[in-house]
Amino acid sequence: AVDADVKNESLSSVQQLGVEMTVRYGKHLNLLKEHAENELRFVLMNCEKFLKQQQITVVSSLHCLQEPYAGYDWFASSIFLIMSGNGEKTLTFLQRFSRLLVSAFLWLPRLHMSIHLPITTVESGIHPVYFCSAHHIEMLLKAELPLVFAAFHMSGFTPSQICLQWITQCFWNYMDWNEICHYIAICIFLGPDYQIYMCISVFRHLQQDILKHTEA
Repeated sequence: AVDADVKNESLSSVQQLGVEMTVRYGKHLNLLKEHAENELRFVLMNCEKFLKQQQITVVSSLHCLQEPYAGYDWFASSIFLIMSGNGEKTLTFLQRFSRLLVSAFLWLPRLHMSIHLPITTVESGIHPVYFCSAHHIEMLLKAELPLVFAAFHMSGFTPSQICLQWITQCFWNYMDWNEICHYIAICIFLGPDYQIYMCISVFRHLQQDILKHTEA
């Protein structure tokens, strides 16, 4: 994207808030220096511009289909931190990464209103991660951890909802930074199905707490 074109773009209030949080977290981890905020803004605006080239226009009353991407790009921000705030390296990585199948599962804005999806899927406003990864998580959870699955069933709250939250946020605010890096690396090197195994292993780790809360 041409620098001048990108500079004319502006971030939404949600994205701006996300940038501030990312920079604060990056400085806390000693990964970012001064002026990181401008660099991250530039990365996000570039991503938006590139991804827009592969998006289709949909006439829909759904709020999530009215704009490029309703939420914040946690995956691009994670890569930005992994690259120690180097915007150029981040964009080079994301461009190459976008050609891999795993990008559809790790980088949620990648398939938002994408030309690569059937039009019926786009119009539903439901991301493929929900009916692929989250669906398989529920199936595996029922087989591997039946007590946890039953606890969710009794609460009227589905495991797929919390998993979608974890995946969308790249486990930010749930795992330590090292574990977040491991999650991203494992899924890239070993395949997107490890996203499912990671969520199941977290549920296994939390099993006693979940059962205790169910009793209470």
